[in-house]
Amino acid sequence: MLLYIGAQLLSEDGDEGEGEVEKASLFMAIRTILVADIVMSLDNVIAVAAAAKGNMTLLILGLAISIPMVIFGSAIMIKLMTRFPIIVTFGACLIGWVGGETIASDVALREFSAENSWLHYTAATAGALVVLAIGKLFQKKHDKELPTDAQA
Repeated sequence: MLLYIGAQLLSEDGDEGEGEVEKASLFMAIRTILVADIVMSLDNVIAVAAAAKGNMTLLILGLAISIPMVIFGSAIMIKLMTRFPIIVTFGACLIGWVGGETIASDVALREFSAENSWLHYTAATAGALVVLAIGKLFQKKHDKELPTDAQA
């Protein structure tokens, strides 16, 4: 079932009638994601190498399994984010949440955090809200820079 869903997400819809501009930007996005996947796979290689602990068979097997999973998973995420842009917002808020949690659990704040149990969730929520606010500011700036139909 999961493979069927993945295949449906990755397949092109024939009745959408995409123009050349949309196709070019789609291919540029795919190329960008693939380059990012290759670069981020270096982290994966290091993790697999550490887990293999010098065993070449485990290293090769781990890379053969994990790299296609990363690439296939990112391709599915591209399609999902295209169909449901709210995923990008949720993902950004999650990153902000984790950033806030990280700040709240810093060694410098250990005593304060122990005395104030509310700090953990407050900092996490603040992190998510800050990321959301920054995203909204960038979106407004981006919308102002786009030419309207009247100007074009």
